[in-house]
Amino acid sequence: MTTTTSPAIATSRKQARRDRRRRLGPLGVLSHVALAFWTVLVIVPILWTFLASFKTEDEIFGDAWSLPATPRWDNFARAWEQAHIGQYMLNSVIVVFFSTFGTMLLGSMAAYVLARYPFRGNRAVYLLFVSGLAFPVYLALTPLFFVVQNMGTLPLIGPFIGLNTHGGLVLVYIAYSLPFTVFFLAAFFRTLPTAVAEAAFVDGASHSRVFFQIMLPMARPGLVSITIFNVIGQWNQYQLPLVLLTSARDKWVLTQGIAEISTAAGYDADWAALFAALTLAILPMLVVYTVFQRQIQSGLTAGALK
Repeated sequence: MTTTTSPAIATSRKQARRDRRRRLGPLGVLSHVALAFWTVLVIVPILWTFLASFKTEDEIFGDAWSLPATPRWDNFARAWEQAHIGQYMLNSVIVVFFSTFGTMLLGSMAAYVLARYPFRGNRAVYLLFVSGLAFPVYLALTPLFFVVQNMGTLPLIGPFIGLNTHGGLVLVYIAYSLPFTVFFLAAFFRTLPTAVAEAAFVDGASHSRVFFQIMLPMARPGLVSITIFNVIGQWNQYQLPLVLLTSARDKWVLTQGIAEISTAAGYDADWAALFAALTLAILPMLVVYTVFQRQIQSGLTAGALK
């Protein structure tokens, strides 16, 4: 029985592969090759970083792909304690949490109004948000520095939102992330059915209740997707903290702490601790993306399927 069906199964699989290649065509095959090449470019440096984090410096500068003779867990302890990566990671968690919360709250409300409520100037406001996508943040670093500096002179709240404060950095992160958030969610809110909201208005629900209790739960796939993108983007941000957290070393975020390890001592930098710190910075985002991968994919495709 087995010897009779095995060739048939193998033949059918080969035929299926031929049919798949035929359907893809030359352009499809080329795109798959490009994706495979891109995957290698992304995965290889990450794997090498993880491997180097367990090595001594002699092993790092020796055979690049050799396994460590003995896993050096003290690299992580040294990065966590001596390089203060633990404190910088906590700062990053605090900043990213509040900036993502503010971005999603303000961005979802703005996107909902722009997508569902026609009013004079609606299109102009929407284009103003979208234009932020085309504006490189590097062009605004100098005026942004002085804006945040002037915010620090405000009465009562100034000491919490000026330079060298997490509050100031959170506000800048929110402003930096709003354009893409509004652009993404406005397109998503337009795909949601209006019948449910209209029924809620007939029953006497307010606009805020319809938004928070009906529309937001319906937009959950899109909200999860854009939240993950904002978390990853803000977690990896380096240029803005470098400008806005100039002298408050105890308020530095993780990217600044990692850069400090590599530049503090020149050629005498602790490379083993540096790669351990990089591993600690990569793992949380890798875990987040792995856990929410299906939600991200469903959120990106939901608007197209509705």
